[in-house]
Amino acid sequence: MNLSSKKLAATESTSRSAAAMARKRTSKTTLIFFVLLSVIAFVAFVPVFASLPSLSYHDHNHDLHLHLRRHQRREKNDVRKFEIADDMFWKDGRPFQIIGGDLHYFRVLPEYWEDRLLRAKALGLNTIQTYIPWNLHEPEPGKLVFEGIADLVSFLKLCQKLDLLVMLRAGPYICAEWDLGGFPAWLLAIEPDVRLRSSDPAYLHVVDGWWGVLLPKVAPLLYGYGGPIIMVQIENEFGSYGDDKDYLSHLVKLARGHLGEDIILYTTDGGSRETLEKGTIWEDNVFSAVDFTTGDNPWPIFKLQKEFNSPRKSPPLSSEFYTGWLTHWGEKNARTDADFTAAALEKILSRNGSAVLYMAHGGTNFGFYNGANTGAGESDYKPDLTSYDYDAPITESGDADNAKFKAIRRVVGKYSSVSLPSVPPNNKKTGYGSIQLQKTALLFDLLDEIDTAHIVESENPTAMEYLYQMFGFLLYVSDYASKYGGTKLYIPKVHDRAQVFISCSSKSNGGQVSYVGTIERWSNRAIGLPNAKCVSNTSLFILVENMGRVNYGPYLFDRKGILSSVYVDGRVLKRWKMISIPFQNLNEVPKFNPIIRVASELPKVSARKKLEHKSDDVLEGPSFYTGHFSIDKNTEVTDTYISLRGWGKGVAFVNEFNIGRYWPTLGPQCNLYVPAPILRHGENTLVLFELESPNPELVVDSVDHPDFTCGSSKASVHQL
Repeated sequence: MNLSSKKLAATESTSRSAAAMARKRTSKTTLIFFVLLSVIAFVAFVPVFASLPSLSYHDHNHDLHLHLRRHQRREKNDVRKFEIADDMFWKDGRPFQIIGGDLHYFRVLPEYWEDRLLRAKALGLNTIQTYIPWNLHEPEPGKLVFEGIADLVSFLKLCQKLDLLVMLRAGPYICAEWDLGGFPAWLLAIEPDVRLRSSDPAYLHVVDGWWGVLLPKVAPLLYGYGGPIIMVQIENEFGSYGDDKDYLSHLVKLARGHLGEDIILYTTDGGSRETLEKGTIWEDNVFSAVDFTTGDNPWPIFKLQKEFNSPRKSPPLSSEFYTGWLTHWGEKNARTDADFTAAALEKILSRNGSAVLYMAHGGTNFGFYNGANTGAGESDYKPDLTSYDYDAPITESGDADNAKFKAIRRVVGKYSSVSLPSVPPNNKKTGYGSIQLQKTALLFDLLDEIDTAHIVESENPTAMEYLYQMFGFLLYVSDYASKYGGTKLYIPKVHDRAQVFISCSSKSNGGQVSYVGTIERWSNRAIGLPNAKCVSNTSLFILVENMGRVNYGPYLFDRKGILSSVYVDGRVLKRWKMISIPFQNLNEVPKFNPIIRVASELPKVSARKKLEHKSDDVLEGPSFYTGHFSIDKNTEVTDTYISLRGWGKGVAFVNEFNIGRYWPTLGPQCNLYVPAPILRHGENTLVLFELESPNPELVVDSVDHPDFTCGSSKASVHQL
């Protein structure tokens, strides 16, 4: 990523060490960014409340009419107010039940925000809960982005226009199955290391700067000022991570300073005594909400919740009621039963409890922003799919005509104080047919285009973040003396996936690059390097892919690239060159795309017609493939999916928009969602950066449906 020279006024979130490092790295990354494959990118492109039918939750009897008279007197001179009293939520002097859902603006194109929100209303929701990913809004120190898909204020105003209240999850850590839990990756480049999610002064300094920008933006939209925001969350499930109360108290003080004393601040933690003890902010009068496994009996957990709130200040709230679950590459597609989910929700709503569906609508991890989880250890790495469908009632493409939507809507309709709006029809989707691709370039052919002055050199391999590259790929180059019988290569720590290639340093063999093998973070092993029979030393190329940073758990501090020494036959290999291959991400604007320029000069191929090709056009290894398809001007432009069946692994771009990663050989996701706003009448361009082996026919298909049946995984329905 290129550092911007435009430093905005509110850049306290930039640590001095990160800024100094960024300036030092700029000259080495900028030109590489442009010359070597800035292949594509794209310009950017709440739970409302229902009146409580009864008050059976309370341990003692309260007369509803007495409540109403008391609160109506209190609100007479201050009509707009949202508060907690008598173990209930109160809106403008009347008790309310939150029936909400998570819907993340950063996983939906802005052109579709209203469409998805209207479907949430039709589901019966009165409140929208959303995270705020810091890394989307400050991708570089001091470079603030609040336009396009990052236009938070416009999203909040749209919620207000549609009479949806908002619960705002401001972070700074959000989890969310989002890269690094929403933290900007440049925090990992600060020296000495910053201790994330702690009272480390260096960390608090950048948080103060970020919230000093963010919170004043949203303050005018608080409910008391006429806006939709009724509650603001502090951190996220901190009780599952640590117990640094000084850190949490600092965040509360910071939030109060920007937002005032009247706004309800809240935390979300798992519904166990241990997590609530660690995550609750006792002395600061912050409301403690809970989440728990769908199907658990909610009322003992709500009873426990009361112990961690002030007396009469504990309305029962499940702030993450799971409607589905996430899926990692290589797993079965997570599915949950519709009737089971709806019945679990009714157990909460029927006794005046409040709930926020996680997710109401999942959306898509466009670009490189998908997160990852770990299992027993740091190497037990599990990256998330591009799709964040989550088996939510509103599907990735916005469909509501499904069993889960109907089942949840039936339940919500019983307890809503207003009649539910009609359900919008599914958006039209079109299969535009087969798309013939052609080879545009082999990655290694482009290396000669790079000015050697812009290649970073060091004795040892350097992490991606220290080169001030946050996403994409990094190519490490060195050389070694091969020997008869072959050589062993071992890299103890690679994040996340390294493809290894060799070539003779001299041109005696034409400089041909040969694939040797792949080293993966989750199955690391030594690999053999064959004797290339070079006249001089053998060149070693290691292409490392950042597959998404860990977003949850103890291994959150997740730098990318080669993070250890490299051993050849037990000896440390020195003298490395590093070449950045970042591409553009979701919130970046491309300035120069040489691959697209070359692609535009290739023959145009109709989506309805195949082009013959020679077998030697099909390359093994990292290469670019380009194709075109047309949409007639008399035809409606609609959503579509790109089916990558038969391809290996890579990244796809449509009209310079990074629609995400594909990996059909592992599965389960076969098809990538392409929203209609990305497309246009006339010619559309598809570019694939294929890491392994292309479809032998060099064809992909534009189809009208999702598909999660690739690889060895098969979808299954299970209960959470």
